[in-house]
Amino acid sequence: MTLPPHRNLTRRRFLRSSACGFGSVALAAMCTEQAAAAAGPLAPKVPHIPPRVKRVIFMWMAGGPSQLDMFDYKPRLAKESGEAIPYEIPDGVGMDLSRLMGPISPMRPQGQSGLMMTDWLPHMAKHADELCLLRAMQADSEAHAPAARQLHTGDPRLIRPSMGSWVGYGLGTENRNLPSFVTICPLLVGDTGNVQFFGNAFLPAIYQGTALGNRAAGAEKAVFRYIEDPSLPVALQRDQVDFIQQMNRAHLQQVRADRQMEGVIQSFELAFRMQSEAPDLIDLSSESKATLDLYGIGQKETDEFGRQCLLARRFAEAGVRFIQITSSGWDHHEAIGKGLPKKCAAIDKPTAGLITDLKTRGLFDDTLLVWSGEFGRTPHFEDFSFGDKSQYGRGHNPEGFCAWMAGGGVRGGMVHGVTDEYGLRAVDQKVHIHDLHATILHLLGLDHERLTYRYSGRDFRLTDVYGRVVEEILA
Repeated sequence: MTLPPHRNLTRRRFLRSSACGFGSVALAAMCTEQAAAAAGPLAPKVPHIPPRVKRVIFMWMAGGPSQLDMFDYKPRLAKESGEAIPYEIPDGVGMDLSRLMGPISPMRPQGQSGLMMTDWLPHMAKHADELCLLRAMQADSEAHAPAARQLHTGDPRLIRPSMGSWVGYGLGTENRNLPSFVTICPLLVGDTGNVQFFGNAFLPAIYQGTALGNRAAGAEKAVFRYIEDPSLPVALQRDQVDFIQQMNRAHLQQVRADRQMEGVIQSFELAFRMQSEAPDLIDLSSESKATLDLYGIGQKETDEFGRQCLLARRFAEAGVRFIQITSSGWDHHEAIGKGLPKKCAAIDKPTAGLITDLKTRGLFDDTLLVWSGEFGRTPHFEDFSFGDKSQYGRGHNPEGFCAWMAGGGVRGGMVHGVTDEYGLRAVDQKVHIHDLHATILHLLGLDHERLTYRYSGRDFRLTDVYGRVVEEILA
């Protein structure tokens, strides 16, 4: 229909002539909603606010790295090393005989920003101006299991959905053939390792983290379980899945509400779709030698974590929202002078390689990197050797430790937060684990107070009733 000239276009004529247009807009909206519903719970969802990043790579340093020997240099601690402890400490094994222990590594300013870093991280030092260092982190427990649980789920005691599960629930996935949350080589045994750290708890089962291998097997042998059956052709597998799903749905109609069964149905479909893409993603044979060298793959001390970092980049590029990688062995109660340099060397080149690779591929500005342990270490030593200084270590410290963030939405080359003169407690610009979670969600476009799930008569969220976005570090 030809519209009348502008000077003769009344409101009534405009509505009459464009009625079909309004109808098409409404139809498009309805179709979009139906398409999203058909795509399932992992369909991309509209964020609460404009997002700064599309995805998160979370690097967990399991055991608690020593901030005092890596990122938080304390001149007074160095000067008074070996002297009596000038502050109160909780009762503990060997604490009554303990004294101050200064930094055990050389530290110096790095980059144009002058960010203080240990010499044991020479490759990461080249990216100092990209790091946003949080020096006044705080957690609520000095024991590994509850502190690690809080880092991953927000709660140190109770079973709650993990951070990655909340992200998948809030945003879905960018690739329907892949899960929203992948954890690479997670810890599954010991005091620190727990499936709760990538579990969905009461969220729908489809949001549980999908584990690629485990730490015991190593990254070189990491595979997704139960997504392939080489004994059957794909068409026959599809028929098999359809038959099983038909029985599952029949059962679901009878019981009307069964979240576990709903999760099974959705997981079967996702597992079948993953066959087309996941095997190629975990096959690193297509990567160039230059890329493998960049991550330190093939070198004894860096191969394990290097593979995790490269896999994380590949999953990020493929559209996975939340990728977690883990480096264990940071619990240096003993022989920290020998153990810490080895751990730094194991993650240094791979982490720097990940940052470089993300930049090269144009992914750095819409990816958020988060590096943290469940807590840090004490300024005084622990001595389980009765006087052998080479065996000195540091205790657990949740009252003032370091984490860093890098990538989209955060200011690089800056320090936020201050600990006391000995590096024991946070005293200014404190960032609690709840605040870290709120900030991560914010950068993804999610309001941590609006991202809720109704369960057992109340609304739950990752940050519970706490948390604030650390606006000071946002770019």
